[in-house]
Amino acid sequence: MYVCNCFGVTEAQVAKHAEGGACTPRQIASACKAGTDCGSCVRRIQALLGRGACPRRETADQGEPVFAELAELEDAA
Repeated sequence: MYVCNCFGVTEAQVAKHAEGGACTPRQIASACKAGTDCGSCVRRIQALLGRGACPRRETADQGEPVFAELAELEDAA
């Protein structure tokens, strides 16, 4: 299923990038551009990362709120 229609990024691709260490919406955007055009997929990406798509989630954030990055992405749009 597509997560980002603007760039044709699928859930599987987000999961693959997450396995590779991209554990925040910003890191996913850097890896595949998802979330950098219209931004409508950012919440979906966040939901996927929150469901365990990122095996390194706990060590990557060190308790940092993910919604702060989501707000930064929305502000940039």
